[in-house]
Amino acid sequence: MQLMEVFRQQGYAVTFASAAADSGFSADLAQLNVQKKTIELNSSSFDAFVKELNPSLVLFDRFMCEEQFGWRVAETCPDALRILDTEDLHCLRYGRQLAWKEKRAFTMSDLLSDHAKREIASIYRCDLSLIISSYEMELLQNHFKVDASLLLYLPFMQEPVETSGWKSFEERSDFITIGNFLHEPNWNSVQYLKEEIWPVIRKQLPEAALRVYGAYPSQKVTALHSPRQGFYIMGRAEDALEVIGQARVLLAPLRYGAGLKGKLMDAMRCGTPNVTTSIGAEGMRGGLEWSGRIADTTSAIADAAVELYTDKALWEQSRRNGIAIVHTLFGKKANEERLLTAVSEIRKNLPAHRATNFTGAMLMHHTISGTKYMAKWIEEKNRK
Repeated sequence: MQLMEVFRQQGYAVTFASAAADSGFSADLAQLNVQKKTIELNSSSFDAFVKELNPSLVLFDRFMCEEQFGWRVAETCPDALRILDTEDLHCLRYGRQLAWKEKRAFTMSDLLSDHAKREIASIYRCDLSLIISSYEMELLQNHFKVDASLLLYLPFMQEPVETSGWKSFEERSDFITIGNFLHEPNWNSVQYLKEEIWPVIRKQLPEAALRVYGAYPSQKVTALHSPRQGFYIMGRAEDALEVIGQARVLLAPLRYGAGLKGKLMDAMRCGTPNVTTSIGAEGMRGGLEWSGRIADTTSAIADAAVELYTDKALWEQSRRNGIAIVHTLFGKKANEERLLTAVSEIRKNLPAHRATNFTGAMLMHHTISGTKYMAKWIEEKNRK
């Protein structure tokens, strides 16, 4: 949404094309003056659509989308700048998840997966990839040896924090955690809270409650609902900022994952201190004091939560730390300018830029030779 807003403000005509079905919670893109188009997988109808549209810039939402449509754009609109929005490094998230499930420490060898091969190939095929986390920028350049000219560090782009509506320490109560339940790290963290962390907190704060918000809760999620234990499964929040802004402390004990955590950014914008893990805070600190506490063991997370919940001075300082983080690292204007400058420079020198990326040209050649004919075979099969 932030990317569409940036390009609209620069005078681009923006078309949002998706093969996904609409949901009741879809954004109203027409209000943003963004045209919406439904497209099909493995269909030459996309070729006709994109040829008529003739875009100067195409942005793919995650590498799976680039795999499906990147070669079609390259063939039909070869002069269009191709940008990949990675969202997060999926190979890092899946590697950490595998290590956790196997009850061992994560190592760099966990990155050498099929996910990594697909994801890094997609990065090479594109003219520019947007990397949301400073940690992942370092990983791509130092471990995978991706040239810096193909990468742009672009974190969340936030307006200055508005504090006038914030509730005070005394006006707030209880804990909150929030996150889409279709995202495995979120579900895992809720299980961790219910089974290990919350009983320790509840023993020290018997009057406190934990409210768990998240879209798409399954039956196994709702089964965790236990008012007797002060553990409430609330389902989807109509307004995430509103419910976060009412809680005294947000808990995000993530044991694996990647990218930046929107829930922690929302908490900082709402003046709600948080307790999270090193993985949760990864790429969001920049050497600044954290907006709460960072802990990586059950006892340390629980102790930090109780301390933050009961110590008003610490709580208020954590709020100030959150403001500093948002303004220093995630300022909207500075990050927008970096994006627009990078896009402008590459567009002006696109042939020369691509000439330095032989690996990408080679991968695109083989993708077109392989994926193209597989897609055409599927299309013919679907006609029968």
